[in-house]
Amino acid sequence: MATVELLTSEVVVPAEETPAGAVWMSNLDLAARRGYTPTVYFYRADGKPGFFAGDALKDSLARALVAFYPLAGRLGLDDTGRVQIDCTGEGAVFVTARSDYVLDNLMNEFVPCNEMRDLFVPATPAPNPPCALLFVQVTYLRCGGVVLGLAVHHSVVDARSAAHFVETWASIARGSTGDAPVLPCFDHKLLSARPTRAVLYDHPEYKPDPTPVHPVTASTYESAIITLTKAQVIALKARCAGASTFRAVVALVWQCACRARSLPPDAETRLHSMIDMRARLAPPLPSGYFGNAVIRTSALATVGEVVANPVDYAARRLLAATSQGDDYARSLVDYLEDVDAMNLPRSGISRAHLRAISWMGMSLHDSDFGWGVPVFMGPALMYYSGFVYVMQAPGKDGAVALALSLEPETMPEFRKVFTEELARLEL
Repeated sequence: MATVELLTSEVVVPAEETPAGAVWMSNLDLAARRGYTPTVYFYRADGKPGFFAGDALKDSLARALVAFYPLAGRLGLDDTGRVQIDCTGEGAVFVTARSDYVLDNLMNEFVPCNEMRDLFVPATPAPNPPCALLFVQVTYLRCGGVVLGLAVHHSVVDARSAAHFVETWASIARGSTGDAPVLPCFDHKLLSARPTRAVLYDHPEYKPDPTPVHPVTASTYESAIITLTKAQVIALKARCAGASTFRAVVALVWQCACRARSLPPDAETRLHSMIDMRARLAPPLPSGYFGNAVIRTSALATVGEVVANPVDYAARRLLAATSQGDDYARSLVDYLEDVDAMNLPRSGISRAHLRAISWMGMSLHDSDFGWGVPVFMGPALMYYSGFVYVMQAPGKDGAVALALSLEPETMPEFRKVFTEELARLEL
């Protein structure tokens, strides 16, 4: 593995004066993982002068922080000890580095893991008040390419909000003359609990697993990136009539993981997922809602049911679990009002389970800072075994990339059975 040398580290403040005060955080913000989400964007050198020049990036970042001013603040506490965002305008951390990696070699070696995160994403402090919310690292590769690494505090943003910020920053950097980016909305009171709370559902995803099967820890995983071609995706969706790309792909991953783990047929397996509730609420949240607007949900079955049935069985179970609407979300927000957010389960899942996240809506074309779109974008590490991200494959219209982690002893068998299933799709 190549090395990275840090060159500079400074703080970038908003280009103009920004509102002071505090941003109240919803129960969904408090229920999110208390930590930073590290992501990486790989860019190939385009031969133009000023490619990812540090001064240009800092200037555009400072201007982006005017609209997204909470990201220039710090995590804080109100008088009752509730976490909030203190809009101090102190700024975001901006680091430059250089590496002897060549982009093509890096892409061949890269899998989300602690080592890659440490190379290409800035070091972050303990994610508790007071702490900075945004860290940026620009790493210049030996071949002229660049890795842009970000760490954003998850209590402040979900994936869609993080993408909204990056897309706005990129638009400013390239001097876009198109439509103005959507302005962010920081009114988290839109997701406050109701005066008369009504918890109508059980919400097991926010409770500890009552029957863990071979619990795993954050240090015991092997990760991989696997690409499904457009033809494979089309064939898989044909077997899962009516299923979205995300649901069809995850259904196959669930089935293959159950086989590879060699679990007893009567063991329960839970497929955890997340639903973006912005458009599902009544009324919908503003399109620029900036915060956490996703809820956990899950599909439960036995290993025997997932393995013995055609893949559309798992897809239908996932569809039922991810079709929740306003009443479910409001029930969850009300439930969380009486729960200590620090005691919510966040430290991993049982070896029988998976957690799948869709990044299908994160367009790589919107991450063009003026020197072309990234050739790859994805998570810099996986948090524990059983994590799955489903993403659009760069430069391959209709293809899908999976970033996933499994137990080291499971991954070889999973690769084998997953490859076999993909081959059957093409018959």
